[in-house]
Amino acid sequence: MSAKDGKSGIRTNSGPKKSGPKKSGKRGLKVRVKTARGRKTASTRWLQRQLNDPYVAAAQDEGYRSRAAFKLAQIDDKFHILEPGLRVLDLGAAPGGWTQVAVERAGEGHVLAVDLQPMTSLAGARILQCDLNDGDAAARIREAGQEYGGSVDVVLSDMSPAVTGHAATDHLRIVSLCEVALALAEDLLEPGGAFVAKVFQGGAQGGLLASLKHDFRSVRHFKPPASRKESAETYVIAMDYRGGGDETEGEKTPPQ
Repeated sequence: MSAKDGKSGIRTNSGPKKSGPKKSGKRGLKVRVKTARGRKTASTRWLQRQLNDPYVAAAQDEGYRSRAAFKLAQIDDKFHILEPGLRVLDLGAAPGGWTQVAVERAGEGHVLAVDLQPMTSLAGARILQCDLNDGDAAARIREAGQEYGGSVDVVLSDMSPAVTGHAATDHLRIVSLCEVALALAEDLLEPGGAFVAKVFQGGAQGGLLASLKHDFRSVRHFKPPASRKESAETYVIAMDYRGGGDETEGEKTPPQ
C-alpha cells in the first residue's frame, strides 16, 4: 500500500508529528551531576548525558519508551520504508521505542516485536519473546504473524551487543547480530521489502555487504540526527528485496 499521493508526491500517512525535540528560543541550562560516593565516574558521565539530552526529554514528553524512537522516525522520514498497511518485524524491540513508531506509521495490527527479554505489552503490536539464535526462530515468528500471512514487508533491527570499548571487537559483534537479522529477513521478507539494521562505524563490510547488495537493489548507510555524535553507530538501509532464488545469482555486486 502506497503512502504517497500519486499526483502530489506528499506522504499521506499520519506518523509522528515530529521526529525530534522541539526547538525553543530559550537557551537551556546544562545539568551538572556531582560524582556521588559509590558511583563510578563513567556512571556519572552517563547520567549527566541523559539529563542533558534533548531527545531523552522529548521521548518522555511524547510518551515514547526510548529516545531511539526518533532514530527510526528520522530514518523513515528520509527513506520512506514504513507505509500504512505494511507488515513490520521489529527485532531486538525492547523496550519498544521503534515498535511505537512502526505502529504509528504502518498501523495497528501490522507490527510484530521480538526480543530475547520480556517486553511490556504495547497497543497495536504483537510481542514475541524469542531467542533469534534458536533454529526455530523463523518458524515461531511466522506462527506469531499468521494473522497477516507470516511473511513481512519490513524487517527492523536496532540490536546492539554489550559494548566492550574495543572498536574492532564491538564491530565484529554487531556485524554478527546484523547477519542474524539478515538471515531472518531473507527467510521472511516479501519481494520488494526493506531491511534496516544498526551497525557501527565502518558500516557493513565484507561478506555482509556483499550479501546485502546481492539481496537488495539499494543499500545505503545513514546516521540519523538523533544518534549521538560520539556514538559509533550508524544504520544500513537496504531496500527493494529481490526475493530468494537462483535467478539473482548473476547479479551479485562486490563490496565497495
